[in-house]
Amino acid sequence: MNTSASATDPTTRTLADPDTPFAVVDAHKARLNVERLAARADRLGVTLRPHVKTAKSLDVAALMHDGDPPCPVTVSTLAEAEAFADGGYTDITYAVGIDPHKLPRVLALLRRGVTLRVLLDSTEQTASVTEASRRAGLPIPTQIETDCDGHRGGLKPDAPELIEIGRVLHEAGCLDGVLTHAGESYFAYTAEEQRLAAKNERDTAVAAAERLRAAGLPVGTVSVGSTPTAHSAEDLTGVTELRAGNYVFFDLVMAGLGVCRVDDLALSVVVTVIGHRAEYGWIVTDGGWMAMSRDRGTANQSQDQGYGLVTDLAGNLLPGLVMTAASQEHGTLTTREGTSLPDLPIGTRLRILPNHACATAAQHHGYHVIDDTRTTNTAPAIQTYWERVTGW
Repeated sequence: MNTSASATDPTTRTLADPDTPFAVVDAHKARLNVERLAARADRLGVTLRPHVKTAKSLDVAALMHDGDPPCPVTVSTLAEAEAFADGGYTDITYAVGIDPHKLPRVLALLRRGVTLRVLLDSTEQTASVTEASRRAGLPIPTQIETDCDGHRGGLKPDAPELIEIGRVLHEAGCLDGVLTHAGESYFAYTAEEQRLAAKNERDTAVAAAERLRAAGLPVGTVSVGSTPTAHSAEDLTGVTELRAGNYVFFDLVMAGLGVCRVDDLALSVVVTVIGHRAEYGWIVTDGGWMAMSRDRGTANQSQDQGYGLVTDLAGNLLPGLVMTAASQEHGTLTTREGTSLPDLPIGTRLRILPNHACATAAQHHGYHVIDDTRTTNTAPAIQTYWERVTGW
């Protein structure tokens, strides 16, 4: 991971100053992305519970509630839950299947007054959660994960064990609701496919909730969401909350799906040209996969974007220039067929737009923050520095 010594240096004023590579967030674009989904959730009549796993930053999360009391959030690690609890967030869903060894940390947060929900999909996890709750004299709010597309974990709505798990949780005072995630929506390449994925996501969660209720069990929360389905859902009747995380930054995968435009991408990585291999048509930079991640999420889309698209420091796309290869600390830029290689001398700084914002952000300890409304065709001014939460 990269930590720039100049991250907190008060003399650093523009993207031309910190040592490269480093991550940049355009706060104006991130704010517009946040406002877009918040307005959609309002229209659909559901609570928006942002997933903070993409940015892992209290400062980025603050954009989601604009200085008001902290909003409900979703996390992917207990380190995030603990950091956000320290930051005043008291309504948190830990949306990864619970490992029994982590329950002491869950209970510690509950004792602090944080409503921390856990997720499970097995009788074994259910026994661990209810036993820990009884021993502690403190019910652990628990959601049953339902499987809407075979992507990862979860029970099908008609699974025989669904009711038994629900009953055991309810008797222990732990049953909070159901949760599903349409992970396969990241491979829904048309608007219609995304609408159908959103409908299936909703139908699956509601069916599981209705089956539990028919058995006399209370279901307070019906939670759905992914960035593609959150932006394509048309009817969320029966759903109580919507989750999404990638949308705060967006990335080239989302742009390739048509969920956003390339111009909406709020995260980039600044790199420096360190070499040329004219015989191969290469420009070499100091930003390899340690700066960008190994994610090649656009490889199966209609337009393969390599490891990322290239802009100048002001954010203007350089036509046809793509980061097509990466080793640990070297990035290779080449041009698409029919495009001339630009003249970029050694020392030229560039920005790379990532395939997968979550993976690229994870390579850095924080973000140098700019505002594109204040940007000219020179190196943008750095407004501040936002730290990230790391670890598990």
